[in-house]
Amino acid sequence: MSWWVHDLWNSGEKVLLVSWVVWVIGSIVLHELAHGWAAIRVGDRTPIELGHMTWNPIVHMGPFGLFVFAILGFGFGAMPVNPSRMRGRHAQALVSLAGPAMNLALAVVSLILGMVWMGVAGGKWIPNVQAEPLFYANMLTFLRAGVWLNVLLMVFNLVPVPPLDGSHIVGHYNRAYREFFDSENGRWVGWGLFLLLFFFGARYILAYSSTMTWDVWDAIAGALGLA
Repeated sequence: MSWWVHDLWNSGEKVLLVSWVVWVIGSIVLHELAHGWAAIRVGDRTPIELGHMTWNPIVHMGPFGLFVFAILGFGFGAMPVNPSRMRGRHAQALVSLAGPAMNLALAVVSLILGMVWMGVAGGKWIPNVQAEPLFYANMLTFLRAGVWLNVLLMVFNLVPVPPLDGSHIVGHYNRAYREFFDSENGRWVGWGLFLLLFFFGARYILAYSSTMTWDVWDAIAGALGLA
């Protein structure tokens, strides 16, 4: 089994490697902070009290999560919250939705910046203003990675399988669903479903996210005369 860092480095994809590291860690940190900000907004100060309202990725991902990322190229994080302290009928669902919403926001911002970069630095909109070709290509790689990764994170986290955010959202509105996965047998079923999703369903999520990302990218670029 080859190491993803070694493969990207030796294939000359050093910019993609750096972009991936920055986006994965940054997006996970912001995803978890979004959960924390939302929880605080609805009255739950658990993220503050447990010291998780920080930009430190070690706090959010933990040493094991960072180790997994270093070895496999993907990671995960966690934000401690306490639903019993939240105010509002739909508070728990909103807190769970905040993480994927942050990924959507990051994807949209990266997409907008990508279009502006292509239009301005690519000489499409202002012919006399054009970035050096290598710098232009490297920055475009960085922005495209941000769009794709965050669309993937959003879609993956919305799948209603524990412990993903989608399961908490569905569980908030469906009591039977929540009670089953809160039971001892349900927790084992949940982890089994997650492993099946990860090992067998991830390829479909990856394909769907990629198709959606680049269809939208190409459509907007075409509409703006950047294709």
